[in-house]
Amino acid sequence: MHACSSSRFGRTLVVGAPALLAIVEVFHPQPDDLLTIDLTFWLAVHYAQIALFPLLALAVAWLVRGQAGVAATLCRVAMFVLGASWTAWDAVAGVSIGLLSRAARRSGAPEAWRAPIDAIWLDPITGGATALLPVLGSVALSVGAVAAAVVLRRSGHSWGPLAVLVISTFGIAVFGTHAWPGGPLTFGGMAIAAAWLLREQATLDRRQPG
Repeated sequence: MHACSSSRFGRTLVVGAPALLAIVEVFHPQPDDLLTIDLTFWLAVHYAQIALFPLLALAVAWLVRGQAGVAATLCRVAMFVLGASWTAWDAVAGVSIGLLSRAARRSGAPEAWRAPIDAIWLDPITGGATALLPVLGSVALSVGAVAAAVVLRRSGHSWGPLAVLVISTFGIAVFGTHAWPGGPLTFGGMAIAAAWLLREQATLDRRQPG
């Protein structure tokens, strides 16, 4: 099976998962003050991410579906790390903080809740954007994209979509956030790259004998 070749489900997955994440991240509130964030959007975004982060990991792994070798294996391992780390991070630093902030407002004494909220947000493992889990996931995303690009290049794909795929994964690291602009640029770029790769794959398949 050629790298990047897929069923209708696969084509929808590799483009749709990053595209949906790009749209969702446009609405991600900036966490300037965790007690005053827009909780409607904050919780909606983080509940959506619990599903979309693993789907993003699956989408990248799907690009090397059926391929063997070190690079393909590295891509799959990196995507497992991405899905596990970002889903855990999202549930703790995203959903939990949103629920605590909502309870704080309803209590009538929100400042009394600041310490437990900050304890989560400032935790070195599951906290904000510079904690271990988000950084680990960001690194895994880029490593997996590079590994996928190696596989896809060997399968005949051009440098253009592969460069877009790899470069776009650094958006979150560069901007230090998966809210605007880091997330939309990262995931939007990945969706564009995936669509480009699928278009190229269709051309490569037509060139195959028989």
